[in-house]
Amino acid sequence: MKTKSNRRSRPAYAVIASILGIAGTITPAFAADAFIPQLLNTSTVPANGDENPYGVAFVPEGFPGGGMIKTGDVLVSNFNDNANIQGNGTTIVSFSPGSGAVAAPGTANTFYSSPVPGLSTALGVLRGGFVVVGNVPTTGGAFPVLQGALQVIDRNGKWVQTLTDATFLDGPWDLAVDDHAAWARIFVSNVANGTVSRLDVTVSPKGLTVTKKTTIAWGYTVQPNVAAVIVGPTGLAFDGRSGTLYVASTGDNSIYAISNAGRATTAVHRGKLVFASSHLRGPLALKFAPNGDLLTANGDAVNGDTAHPSEIVEFTPYGRFVREYNVDASQGGAFGLDAVLDSDGRFNYAAVDDVTNSLSIYRLRKPDER
Repeated sequence: MKTKSNRRSRPAYAVIASILGIAGTITPAFAADAFIPQLLNTSTVPANGDENPYGVAFVPEGFPGGGMIKTGDVLVSNFNDNANIQGNGTTIVSFSPGSGAVAAPGTANTFYSSPVPGLSTALGVLRGGFVVVGNVPTTGGAFPVLQGALQVIDRNGKWVQTLTDATFLDGPWDLAVDDHAAWARIFVSNVANGTVSRLDVTVSPKGLTVTKKTTIAWGYTVQPNVAAVIVGPTGLAFDGRSGTLYVASTGDNSIYAISNAGRATTAVHRGKLVFASSHLRGPLALKFAPNGDLLTANGDAVNGDTAHPSEIVEFTPYGRFVREYNVDASQGGAFGLDAVLDSDGRFNYAAVDDVTNSLSIYRLRKPDER
C-alpha cells in the first residue's frame, strides 16, 4: 500500500488513506478504545459469475423494512459477465456488513438479475423503497455503446419499471440523488452524448413518476477507449446545502461544479472547473466524504501512471488536494465507491476493486467518537 499526503491535519475520515491493505474480517463487536477500524473484504462475484463491479450504494436511513435489503446494507452492480465481456453484466449483489459475513467468489448474494446487460456505476437507493440502476450495453464488449436505460427495482429485488429516453438517458453511466422520500431529483451522467440530465420524480408505492426532464450541462469529452470502452462524464455528487452538483469528467481529467443544479432550467457548458490536478488519472465515481471533502476513483484510462495505480483521491470542494491511496497495486482497480453521511456508528465507507472483483467496507470513527 502506498499513500500520499499534503501533511495537513485531517479528521478521522481522512485516515482512509492509511488503512487500506488490512485484510480479513473484523467481527461486528467494536471496542471503544480500538484504533484499527472495522473492515470487511468480500467478493462481488455471484453464482452466475458476473465480474467487474462498478456501482456501489449504501441503503440509507429511512428505507422501509420488510424486504431483501435494509438500512446499512451495501449494493454493488456488475458491468461484465462471467466471460469478462464488458457491458454484459446483469446482477446487483447485496451485503449486510453489520452481520460480519463475507462472500467467497461465486457466493455473493444476488439482489437483482437484470433483463438488460451492462449495469453501470449509476446505482442509487431511494428512501421511498426503490433501487435505481443504469445500464450501458456494449457492442460485443467494445465501442460503440448502446443507449441504455434506468431500471427501478423494489426492496424485494423485483423489477418495477424502466425509464428510457434517447436524449436524457443516453448511456447512464453514473447518478446522484437528491432524496426527499416522497419526491427526488435524480442526476444522471450520459457517457454517450457528454451531458448531465436531471429527472424530477415523485415517489409512490407503485414506483416513480417523472414530472420533468432537464439537461443541465453539456460538452464533456466523450471518446472510445480500449481499456474502458468509453470515457465521458461519470461520477456525480450533489451538495444539498449549496445546490451544487459536482461532476467527474473522465475524458477531461477534471472535476466541474454546476451551480443551482436542482433548479436549473438551462444547460451550462461543463460548469465551473474546481479540480484539475496531476493526482487525477481519469476520475470515475465521485462522492462526498462525511468530513465534507470529495472522494473520486481514478480509473487510469486517462493520464495513467503505473507508479500510482487504482487510486482514490480526496480533495476539498474548493480544489485542494488532501490525500490518496491505492485500491490495488495494478491499474484499473478503482471504480465505484460510496460514503454514508450519517453519524450513527454504522459501516460508512465502501469501495470496489475491479481487479480482484471485491468490495472493501469500512466502519470509520469520527474524531470525537469513543
